[in-house]
Amino acid sequence: MIDLNGFRRRQTHSVRIGRYIIGGQAPVAVQSMTNTPTADIEASVAQSERIADAGAPIVRLTAQGRKEGEALAGIMASLRADGYPTAVVADIHFTPEVAFMAAESVDKVRINPGNFRTDAGELERLIEICRRRGVALRIGVNHGSLARRIVDQWGDTPEGMVASAMEFLRRCRELDFDQVVVSMKSSNTRVMVHAYRLLVEAMEREGMTYPVHLGVTEAGDGREGRIKSAVGIGALLADGIGDTIRVSLTEDPEREVPVARRLVEYFARREGRFEVHHAERYSPTEYRRRSSIDIPVTHDEIDNRFTVVDAVSGNPTAEWRAAILDMEGNAPVAIRRRYDGSDADDIALCAAADMGQLLLDGLADGVWIDAPDVDPATVRDIELMILQASRVRFSRTEYIACPSCGRTLYDIQSTLAEIKARTSHLPNLKIGVMGCIVNGPGEMADADYGYVGAAPGCITLYRGRQIVERNISQSEALDRLVTLIKADGRWSEPAAESGK
Repeated sequence: MIDLNGFRRRQTHSVRIGRYIIGGQAPVAVQSMTNTPTADIEASVAQSERIADAGAPIVRLTAQGRKEGEALAGIMASLRADGYPTAVVADIHFTPEVAFMAAESVDKVRINPGNFRTDAGELERLIEICRRRGVALRIGVNHGSLARRIVDQWGDTPEGMVASAMEFLRRCRELDFDQVVVSMKSSNTRVMVHAYRLLVEAMEREGMTYPVHLGVTEAGDGREGRIKSAVGIGALLADGIGDTIRVSLTEDPEREVPVARRLVEYFARREGRFEVHHAERYSPTEYRRRSSIDIPVTHDEIDNRFTVVDAVSGNPTAEWRAAILDMEGNAPVAIRRRYDGSDADDIALCAAADMGQLLLDGLADGVWIDAPDVDPATVRDIELMILQASRVRFSRTEYIACPSCGRTLYDIQSTLAEIKARTSHLPNLKIGVMGCIVNGPGEMADADYGYVGAAPGCITLYRGRQIVERNISQSEALDRLVTLIKADGRWSEPAAESGK
């Protein structure tokens, strides 16, 4: 847990998860998720302990079937025998019976409204068990797995995500069960931020104070994955929204924890209460820029048309916003801040957290990272990554890659590296690399191509939302993906190979 000191979040009530509290006056909690097969108790315990040692008091494990559900009790017992008070969360999709089983063992159960029903008594039975054992519940909405009836009424939209969540929250309130946390995850930072803002607005209208779990799904790996997470999570922390966070990286899960802790610590230094921004002008479906600039720029592209606004306070996001909204006219604005030190990754994380909200909201037209101790080419690359993560300028291949979990059907880390090695030279192309079909096809819905685990050793390839090749051998899948891109006329040779 991390002490927020003077930072004041949106007021929520307390939810107990094992020995820990989320919401209320508790500090923001950091968590991660295992990617071992949950039925492998020894491997799952070992990874859970590595996550705890990295500084996350909460760990989530997938429980997609009975054998995984049955393993949870053994995992809990082993953790406690080893002296770990880690709060354990079971992640449930599709199978209510496994949710009931998990609730008899763990500290919290996460259900997805996209594949869990409020009728047929399923939610009531789950809440009965949770109430009896003191188990918390997370209503975890995913943009990529909304129920068909929600999509039919609302479309694949942030509004649909909110409608899905509110249906379950209202039922929890009817059942007088308040030990509930809610999340609204998407791989698209603009959708994710707008959905959370709309959710908070909807809860406020109905007097709900449920704590909020933040995360950007399928952020990818490396510096790009960290920047994408920081843009989405940082924009909401700057609003005062968020009681617990997970940074989802396609890396070993314990590597997520220091990134999440750094984000929380970074916002802990800020002072004051922050306004929640949910005006319609910031909608991802009706996105409008403040100025006439079509493509936001990096520091070396700023010209005399731009007004440069510096941030010097400890709350740069609010300082920039106030200054820009106070301006007359709509001349383009570049936001600038100095970052001392030579750690490019840390500067990238902090700058993304600072600047992302202004870009997502269409207020900033350029970014200027003043980092004198970092190579200028690296600084410009970071600026381009922030612009891309904020969905305002695409200059490189974008990978929508899930962090993997116990449902993942192949080694996604090495596979992502192989796909990047073959395709990273293709600008303005989006490729989804997904471990399984639970959220995969939905979360990569705006990708140009998708590479999705279908069965052990088998991959299904997508063009947009359409399946092109089903259940092909993984040994052939990357070559088939490249062939597909070439057939669509979207392939170009890497610069080093051009002219050969």
